[in-house]
Amino acid sequence: MDVFSALQTSVSGLKAQAFSLENISGNIANSQTVGYKRIDTDFVDMLAEQPAKQQTAGSVAAFSQLTNSLQGSVASTGVPTNMALSGDGFFTVQTAGSNGGGTPVFSGTNLYTRRGDFSVDRDGYLVNGAGAYLTGQSLDPATGQSTGTGPIKVSDATLPAKPTTGISYAANLPSNPTTASGSALLGTLPGGDPRVLTGTATTPPTVVASDSATFVNSSVAGGELTAYSGTGTPVSVQLRWAKVANADATAGTSDTWNLYYANQTATGTASGTWQNAGTAFTFNGSGQLTAPTGTSLSIPNLTVNGTNLGAVALNFGTGGLTQYGSASGQVTTNTLQQNGYSAGTLNSLSVTSDGKLTGTYSNGNSVALAQVGVARFNAPNALKAVSGGNYAQTAESGEPLTGLSGTTIVGGNVEQSNTDTAGEFSKLIVTQQAYSANTRVMSTAQQMMSDLINVIR
Repeated sequence: MDVFSALQTSVSGLKAQAFSLENISGNIANSQTVGYKRIDTDFVDMLAEQPAKQQTAGSVAAFSQLTNSLQGSVASTGVPTNMALSGDGFFTVQTAGSNGGGTPVFSGTNLYTRRGDFSVDRDGYLVNGAGAYLTGQSLDPATGQSTGTGPIKVSDATLPAKPTTGISYAANLPSNPTTASGSALLGTLPGGDPRVLTGTATTPPTVVASDSATFVNSSVAGGELTAYSGTGTPVSVQLRWAKVANADATAGTSDTWNLYYANQTATGTASGTWQNAGTAFTFNGSGQLTAPTGTSLSIPNLTVNGTNLGAVALNFGTGGLTQYGSASGQVTTNTLQQNGYSAGTLNSLSVTSDGKLTGTYSNGNSVALAQVGVARFNAPNALKAVSGGNYAQTAESGEPLTGLSGTTIVGGNVEQSNTDTAGEFSKLIVTQQAYSANTRVMSTAQQMMSDLINVIR
């Protein structure tokens, strides 16, 4: 290498260190930018073709090294629609312009970002601080099924009522019930026989109002819950169990229970009436349910105070109903839930760890409204950085892989910049020294060239 080559090499060194300084300055400038990924600098030596004995150190080139795979710390913001990814992946977003009416017109091209400071804009879309719109699958609040993909828009429409179609029920019935009258309902009542002793009755019997007090005294409470009609009208469903037969090996009978519900509640001096669910529940000597078989049965035409809920499934599952001894002699209810609700308006939003945007409504119900779009790449550091903390797919990054795959979403938080300011200051000092040293090489080369010219003179 001659003096002129040394001069050119020092120029390449100045360019490389200036390039590094540009990255350092950008990293420091974005140290507080949400979801920012610092850009490091890689230096590569450039050698001329020479024999081994004459090989020179050569010049240098600088290249950017992205750190998209390095996560920043997660910080709480208190904003429920803010999101941070814990693990690999990027939020899928789109940019948008607007038409004359101010409605956003989306690009249709997906970009990817770790910037999760999303909030609901005036049109109901989730947009982050850089103006990127979160995409994903919109879900039907009633069915939970996908209604399409694209920018997520939160609707403020009223959540329609959902009628009760099923009741989940698990309980232990005491083998020796303690009733108010001191005896179980083992015979008929003055108004007729309200019992079903075997199988399922075609027309389930009813406890008439005049027999209501006697029935209540001969049965035990089985729980109470609020169910809903198709219009969202709440009705209180009161359940009672009556033991209608004891096990008798000679007679060939098993311990048998009937389930009743109050189809007309008592008001003032008027007594209520009780409707038999219509099926005999039998238990063996070990307290296990032997009939009905299966895990559920249908209560036909369930009506309370004139409000018809239609056929409602009583889901007791496997082992949900038992008959064991109980010191209290009362029914122990372990599960009593139903699947309906009244209409409601949206109160708040939240994000679950599996990426579901959930709305909480005034009726107390929480419903999944959307599935947040998340994509992963085999080579995330090969993505192309664009403005606003977004990244574009490249041939080197590979195709996006949808889904979390072990990554979780932390709602109410954002991922901070992964820039280490102290580390950048250290690199700044090193860069400054290297830049200054390259200028000294240029000064030395210039002096040597001057000396050579003086020799000629």
